[in-house]
Amino acid sequence: MQFGYVSPEQIMKDRADYARKGISRSRSVVVLQYEGGILFVAENPSPSLHKISEIYDRIAFAAVGKYNEFEVLRQAGVRLADLRGYSFDRVDVSGRALANVYAQTLGTIFTQDPKAYEVELVVAELGADESSDEIYRIVYDGSVFSQDGFSVMGGPSDQVSTHVRENFQRSASLEDSLRLAVDALGRDEGGEVRQIATTQLEVAILDRSRPRRTFRRIRGAQLESLLSRPAEDTAEDDTADRDTTETPPDETED
Repeated sequence: MQFGYVSPEQIMKDRADYARKGISRSRSVVVLQYEGGILFVAENPSPSLHKISEIYDRIAFAAVGKYNEFEVLRQAGVRLADLRGYSFDRVDVSGRALANVYAQTLGTIFTQDPKAYEVELVVAELGADESSDEIYRIVYDGSVFSQDGFSVMGGPSDQVSTHVRENFQRSASLEDSLRLAVDALGRDEGGEVRQIATTQLEVAILDRSRPRRTFRRIRGAQLESLLSRPAEDTAEDDTADRDTTETPPDETED
């Protein structure tokens, strides 16, 4: 029996096409900066199978694609961050180092394993101020990109990213940034806009006002309140909240 020759270029192309098709079938995730930190919003009907998670004190992880594949990567990242923080110092754990490890892992899997991982990842690190925030996007073949202000993965990413790019403001409030992300997630490939229920959303932030563990989830009544609050009242309410409100209740934390 004779076997046909397949060039390395064709093998890589087939693997890339396979991974891209799998990722495009997933629901989108939007990661963007806002005035108080970094916001993560995903369309996710599951209340327990998270696309967004904490990695370390000021580092968070978001992913699209096959859950079992990116969950393995997430757990490996948590173990690596914990080990590095324990062996050296907590400040030695960085988002850039973690993104590089993920890039090397996905690159090795893409070139050596029979099947590429159908995943895309974002690793975001909260800085001391807005200018020092870092957002890295890692794709299925191990390529890593530093994102300026926001990143979009999965689903109709072109339509979603176009809407975010046209309306993004780095200094926007949490409410305005959340509305922008949800509106963008509702953009379909055909240009139609659909409403996404709050029960279908997974939302979390890296909150710069927190001293160390900055990651917290936003859900339930708090999420509904943020989405329903009139835009013109946002600035006044934000000022009042900062003056009178303590850290959000534990039910919003991971």
